[in-house]
Amino acid sequence: MFNKNIKLVLAVIVMAIAVWQFVEGNIGNGIMYILLSLIFIFLYFKNELILLAFLRLRKQDFPGAKKWLDKIRNPEAALVTKQQGYYNYLNGLMVSQTNINEAEKYFKKAVSLGLSMDADMAMAKLNLAGIAMTKNRKRETEILLSEAKKLDKHNMLDEQIKMMKEQMKRAGQPRQQYGGRRAGRGGRMR
Repeated sequence: MFNKNIKLVLAVIVMAIAVWQFVEGNIGNGIMYILLSLIFIFLYFKNELILLAFLRLRKQDFPGAKKWLDKIRNPEAALVTKQQGYYNYLNGLMVSQTNINEAEKYFKKAVSLGLSMDADMAMAKLNLAGIAMTKNRKRETEILLSEAKKLDKHNMLDEQIKMMKEQMKRAGQPRQQYGGRRAGRGGRMR
């Protein structure tokens, strides 16, 4: 993995070689070098290690995805802002099964940095709502659920949002106590 600035420098150098090839009359080589420079520009905006981690997650291989994410040593230097958001989002997904406090930190950082797709942002806010619900922060849960609902334009998370709202309603209801009197010996009510 290269630093994000090195990718830009490589793209500029390869683009300069492409221009030189066009000037020399080698049109085919120039086109090939332009395509090569586009790959470096693509990798500037879409980090290759995060793409590999996403592929591992699609196969439900959490340890493999974590391995790819751990190869990013310094996310601030290696990634653009949106990719830092995805780095934190993926780490939050990995950790959410074991440590919700750490997952909450990752998801909050991902939301603050931003994610490029609304569906991913909605999923991050839905996860934050679930964490807030487990910590009995009802108002924060309601706000996060409404934000997730607005971001979910294709209704992919509709079932999960409805389920969380129903759980909140059940958690808010007072528990009923059954039987005001206890039966004594002989089975008669006192």
